[in-house]
Amino acid sequence: MKTDIVLAGVGGQGILSIATTIGSAAVAQNLYLKQAEVHGMSQRGGDVQSHLRLSDKPIASDLIPKGKTDLIISVEPMEALRYADMLDKDGWLITNKATFENIPNYPNADDIYNEIKKIKNHIIIDGDAIAKEHGNAKAANIAILGAAAQFIDMPFEAFEDALKAIFGRKGEDVVNLNIEVLRAGAQAAKDYLK
Repeated sequence: MKTDIVLAGVGGQGILSIATTIGSAAVAQNLYLKQAEVHGMSQRGGDVQSHLRLSDKPIASDLIPKGKTDLIISVEPMEALRYADMLDKDGWLITNKATFENIPNYPNADDIYNEIKKIKNHIIIDGDAIAKEHGNAKAANIAILGAAAQFIDMPFEAFEDALKAIFGRKGEDVVNLNIEVLRAGAQAAKDYLK
């Protein structure tokens, strides 16, 4: 088992929370894990990306070679496209539909979606809308993780358990909300693929 993941988005969108959740799930599944530092302007509004590598065998490097990424998980669609050349020919790009227009010449959203749709394996879901529907607008990243979970070789329950461990100190309501959003993101991805 090996899964190489590029996480992408904008500072403040929860890229580190996605990495922490995947990492916690992987450790609980006795997998090896390497994560590169988050690169980019990690303050709110700057573009950020990180490499996350999972395997059932030891991992030599934390960096993923260009064209070898199994999965791009992005909380912002233009940031997903920024790393599309990292994707393996059979890899998947999972992105949020909601844009974060942090530059004056931000491209037209429909143009971005059309470029994403040229990628053979892609899913575009509205993580922001899913999170708001479940009562926490800040959980869009968890919806995107839910959409991507089916492409990571771990049981879905491993991600739920990781959320319990990460958010447990914040109380049962917060844990349950995040699990609901994770499940809703997974369902949205299945609906998109129909």
